Amino acid sequence: MQRIISFLCISIFLISCNKEKTDGFLINGNLDNVKNNSLVQLFRAEGRQTVIIDSTRINEKTFTLKGKIENPDMYFLTIEGIKGSLPLIVENETIDLTVYTDSIFASNIKGGKENNYFNDYQEFIKKIRTRSNHLTEEFKLAQQKQDTSKISSLRKEYEVMMEENDANDLNFMTKNNDAVLSGLILERALSTNKLEFTKIKEIYANFDEVVKNTRAGKVIAEYITANANTAIGSVAPNFSGPNPEGKTIALNDIKGKITIIDFWAAWCGPCRKENPNVVKVYEKYHSKGLEIIGVSLDGTPQQKDAKQAWKDAIEKDKLTWHHVSNLQYFNDPIAKQFNINSIPATYLIDAEGKIIAKNLRGAALENKIAELLN
Repeated sequence: MQRIISFLCISIFLISCNKEKTDGFLINGNLDNVKNNSLVQLFRAEGRQTVIIDSTRINEKTFTLKGKIENPDMYFLTIEGIKGSLPLIVENETIDLTVYTDSIFASNIKGGKENNYFNDYQEFIKKIRTRSNHLTEEFKLAQQKQDTSKISSLRKEYEVMMEENDANDLNFMTKNNDAVLSGLILERALSTNKLEFTKIKEIYANFDEVVKNTRAGKVIAEYITANANTAIGSVAPNFSGPNPEGKTIALNDIKGKITIIDFWAAWCGPCRKENPNVVKVYEKYHSKGLEIIGVSLDGTPQQKDAKQAWKDAIEKDKLTWHHVSNLQYFNDPIAKQFNINSIPATYLIDAEGKIIAKNLRGAALENKIAELLN
């Protein structure tokens, strides 16, 4: 049921209005009950950082935020003393916001083209939310009673509900190709693997230029380019990065007869579990022309010393091949070149750099290497 929670969060967009023209955005907020002088902040998530766009203090249950942005996008509003943050799409227009302090997600926005799109979309989301809450409660009761038949039935009902949700998303994006929300929905879909690559390209191609020029639109365009460049049969894009000693290493400089590009991280449990298998394959086939270059996605906010964690993992797991990392987590430019959304992830390339296979592990990896080098 976790997927529906994150889905609902991203779906509760509050859209800008067109009440009065401004050079930038103007957010006029009214609250039903909150302390004077409480802090209000508008921010966006930029990689691992939080970037404050504007902030102010509440005065007599009202506040005003203003600024100028390049393109419409999703931002978040927080109010001191109120639980949670409110996602909203901000564009350079006037937004009238009514905040309900008992539930920030129930806040109301009036006006604007994007808000009209949102209201249509939100009607379906409200039904999904109600059904999801009902299923969650029934699921808890069934687990308490150890009613396996009921649990199975509820899981099927949940799957049907999510299929309806996916169909609604697809229908919305297809019909509303000029809506910023459509771009945000498609951007979210990139990490769920629910849509075939050809369908993603088709939807994006149908988007209005306004949507293509948003941040989400540009992310989708980069995804499409990277996916085309890293398809089986394509020549893998060259890349370079610093090794643990700070020396720059490029893929084209270390290629063997067969090369494994291995995306991993010290913090990644499945990666560390797979490492002994990769070590075994490397020791067996390195003399026959196998090379490996590990690309670490260390650099999470939780790592106090990401570089040391990376180096320690290399030593502990006895990974004696080439390694590079920009220590930027999933924002690593190499990860973006290869559309890496989860790890472990591997690419097999031949001596000319052509991609032969993807994401082979364990016996499947060894069997493929044996086939290619024996």
